[in-house]
Amino acid sequence: MADQGFVSSTQAVPQTSAGPRHIAIIMDGNGRWARKRFLPRVAGHTRGVEALRGTITACIERGVEYLTIFAFSSENWRRPADEVSFLMQLFIKSLKKEVNRLHQNGIRFRVIGDRTRFEPLLAEAIAEAEALTAGNTRFQLTVAANYGGRWDVLNAMNRLLAQNPGITEVDERMLAAELSMNFAPEPDLFIRTGGEERISNFLLWQLAYTELYFTATLWPDFDAKALDLAISSYWGRERRFGRTSEQLGAGAEHA
Repeated sequence: MADQGFVSSTQAVPQTSAGPRHIAIIMDGNGRWARKRFLPRVAGHTRGVEALRGTITACIERGVEYLTIFAFSSENWRRPADEVSFLMQLFIKSLKKEVNRLHQNGIRFRVIGDRTRFEPLLAEAIAEAEALTAGNTRFQLTVAANYGGRWDVLNAMNRLLAQNPGITEVDERMLAAELSMNFAPEPDLFIRTGGEERISNFLLWQLAYTELYFTATLWPDFDAKALDLAISSYWGRERRFGRTSEQLGAGAEHA
């Protein structure tokens, strides 16, 4: 079930802090990074894992509590078979290499998405990593793999109907409790690297009031400095949640 302390941005005004508590990232541009260097696309994906490692460290240092990354969408199966196979093998290899480091640093690891298409070796590695890190509370890393926002909402609704036969009405609270990200607050900041400016079926429900930031920086080049630019942009936003600027100003005067 969802943590009852997390407020839906469409139902009430959530508490906000100076910096983002939850960041969601689409890590785009690995293939183009490799192509610019006359390398195979897979080299970009390998370098992208290193960029992710650095981003996790930078997020922790900046007080971020949750990082959710889009590693493989439900539409990415349309890519060339050899690239898909490499990505699955890279996922397994990275998990086995990094899971102990994540655990030693107090990081909880989760995967959201439809796991039915994963080969048994990958599914087993995910389950083992989640079990090992389940008690960690310093930082939460969530990987969206074979994930789609529409799948998430439909899956939540189907679960809800299966658990409540004959139900005739569903409210937001009931549905949100069945979503993949029910354990985390809604993202404060969404980042997409690589120059594209769309959310590509990522966290459609949860991004309703998230601040969006797009950068031309290719994911393998994304570093702490690039993260700081994104967070600086976040600091400059007014998070009104339907209110006016005047209301925000009045609230600050009486704070």
